[in-house]
Amino acid sequence: MEFDKLVHQPTRLQLFAHLYANGETSFSALTDDLEITEGNLASHIGKMEEADCVAVNKQFVDGSPQTTYRLTEHGEDLFEAHVQTLEELIDGLDS
Repeated sequence: MEFDKLVHQPTRLQLFAHLYANGETSFSALTDDLEITEGNLASHIGKMEEADCVAVNKQFVDGSPQTTYRLTEHGEDLFEAHVQTLEELIDGLDS
């Protein structure tokens, strides 16, 4: 049983799960909700974006910049596959 290292890393797993459950989310909401630093978030989001797992939307709202993130279809597929792998691991414990 292999885990995808991109998804399995603890902070990124939290990001995948949060975005999967909540949809498009702002940068500030992610730092607040997950209690991670801006630099840490930027680093992990960058890796996810490079792997085509997250889409980034930058816009101005009332004259202020706002960045939001959402999982791409590929990101959703990777997260679902990871959850499936975890479920199979748990099911194997019953044997």
